[in-house]
Amino acid sequence: MVHTMSLLRALISTARMIRNTPELAAGLPSDDEVLLDAPDEQMGPTLVAAALGDYGPAAKLMAGTREAAEWENRDRYTTRLATFAYNRQDWLDQWLAAAPRDPDALLVKAELAVLRAWESPARAERLREIGPLIDAAARGSARDPVPWRIALDHARGTHASYSAFGELWGEAVSRSSHHYGCHSAALQYLSAQWYGSHRECFDFAEQAAADALPGSLVQALPVRAAFAHLLSSGGSMVAYERIDAAADCAIELSARYAAGDPWPAEVRNLLAYMLISRGRWVEALEQFRLIGPHATSFPWAYLSEDPLAQFLELRDTARIQVARVTPLRPSRRTARGIRSDGHYA
Repeated sequence: MVHTMSLLRALISTARMIRNTPELAAGLPSDDEVLLDAPDEQMGPTLVAAALGDYGPAAKLMAGTREAAEWENRDRYTTRLATFAYNRQDWLDQWLAAAPRDPDALLVKAELAVLRAWESPARAERLREIGPLIDAAARGSARDPVPWRIALDHARGTHASYSAFGELWGEAVSRSSHHYGCHSAALQYLSAQWYGSHRECFDFAEQAAADALPGSLVQALPVRAAFAHLLSSGGSMVAYERIDAAADCAIELSARYAAGDPWPAEVRNLLAYMLISRGRWVEALEQFRLIGPHATSFPWAYLSEDPLAQFLELRDTARIQVARVTPLRPSRRTARGIRSDGHYA
């Protein structure tokens, strides 16, 4: 009798999967439509121009972010331009030759130097050598927090003490108290992977999220803390309730943005993975719908050498898992009764 019931449940589950999986593809772009780290409408043409050796659009774009104090965009564009220059630096060299004191060119140069030093076997030594480049970027624009985010990353790699790191953190938040990049850099320093602990990391993230402005990506810091915790401990040292609360906070943040919006894409990608790790398949599938075509390297690159393939694989897995718990012919009442953890209410 036990074997018969087990077989019956397996057959029902399989039937549900076959019936419901195609229907659950609604709202999900096809695999071919999904792009990894796709640039936004401003960065796309800028990178095309840089590939042709023209630094003009990059200079104009970065100057605009500085003049308008668009610090979050400035941080993202700095990282993107430095990543591009990692393999194609000629346009940046031409920019620096034409305007050696340009604060925007100096900022990209400092980010690129940190990126290259970070990948060196002699990381700490290389990072110490490029300290003056970060100082120059900071002097170039006194109110810009982005050089201080770079300084925070630099300090983590050079084994800076708590007091030294705290001084840099003070400089960063005095320029932009809710800057997401600076908060993320501080969170890494405080994680158990580096110089802090799981408790410090979560405490910092939760307090920052509570203090953040509505819609600020800083509200996603707890879910970043949860991810750092899973990477370093396999999920055994922090109560799962705290991880679920972090995911809930990020779900509320995600709901503030339109589906397919590239701005919260990285947060949504991370949230989808964290929901999967907790077996919250229905909610994970909803985040994949909200992500649309905007897959991001983070966090999937931590799980696979092919982050796009990892994204697509887990998106399919989420669809299959939801299909398994969706009734074959759900009424409106039963459809409403499916909880986000895949069980009936």
